[in-house]
Amino acid sequence: MKVAIVGASGAVGQEFLRVLDERNFPIDELLLFGSSRSAGRKYTFRGKEIEVKLLQHNDDFKGVDIAFTSAGAGTSKEFAETITKYGAVMIDNSSAFRMDADVPLVVPECNAEDALNRPRGIIANPNCTTIQMVVALKAIEGLTHIKRVHVATYQAASGAGAAAMDELYEQYRQVLAGEPVKVEKFAYQLAFNLIPQIDVFTDNGYTKEEMKMYNETRKIMHSDVQVSAMCVRVPALRSHSESIWVETERPVSVEEAREAFAKGEGLVLMDNPAEKEYPMPLFLAGKDPVYVGRIRKDLANENGLAFWIVGDQIKKGAALNAVQIAEYLIKVKNV
Repeated sequence: MKVAIVGASGAVGQEFLRVLDERNFPIDELLLFGSSRSAGRKYTFRGKEIEVKLLQHNDDFKGVDIAFTSAGAGTSKEFAETITKYGAVMIDNSSAFRMDADVPLVVPECNAEDALNRPRGIIANPNCTTIQMVVALKAIEGLTHIKRVHVATYQAASGAGAAAMDELYEQYRQVLAGEPVKVEKFAYQLAFNLIPQIDVFTDNGYTKEEMKMYNETRKIMHSDVQVSAMCVRVPALRSHSESIWVETERPVSVEEAREAFAKGEGLVLMDNPAEKEYPMPLFLAGKDPVYVGRIRKDLANENGLAFWIVGDQIKKGAALNAVQIAEYLIKVKNV
């Protein structure tokens, strides 16, 4: 198995290295690629030092079975043909191809089989907030059809990359030291603040991030579900949280929902309000599953259910989901 990582020096690229090692992913040869800024850097993987190669339009991907790409939509679009022309399966973490009709958008717990039909040799990894939400929605959809979803996200600095995490650290230090606060990665200071905008606004008043949750959820779940999202950047370092309200075709009791979440693939039930037990990002960074808690009936809708989820944006929201797709392809001998 010959594997490549494009964007190896970024936060997700580095997480790919950790996840592949943690999960003992079968690799005979690993290639790392990056921009001119990161080319030449060396990283150790399973005791072997690997140098990052400059990503170019050449034959470097000849013989590669799986290429994990996380270097931005522009790079993915430019290099897709170069990466896939010799038969490599490109599992892309950018937004470049997610809504293309001939590119499957996959969360293995929900629609793994979609990965088998990939006319262009590309499989898209969904947006991080969508991934963790549909893992939870899948458990309820198994009980009764979900008609509507209202979701408010609380997205950590990690969603904007390693430099954004560093900036949040530095902003807290600057504030506490009484120094001027430097703002580069976000529109405003994030430390001690919330920013109710992630990505740019579209004509309908929703941001692109919010529209991703609408469109991607429908594609992944093969559903007519209506999704209304409000995405907020919060001064947490890593792991995204979401407050979710669903309206189902028939009422779902708290007990039913709790049992479905407990049995749900990729989910961990953490719901014991009496003991103040519920998911929190501070304690769940670096974990694989999506955690569910605060499960309750919606007081404003007899067919409504409300709950809270937390998932690590860099793991399940990015690198882990992509690796799970590759594991599925290996399992069914499709790569």
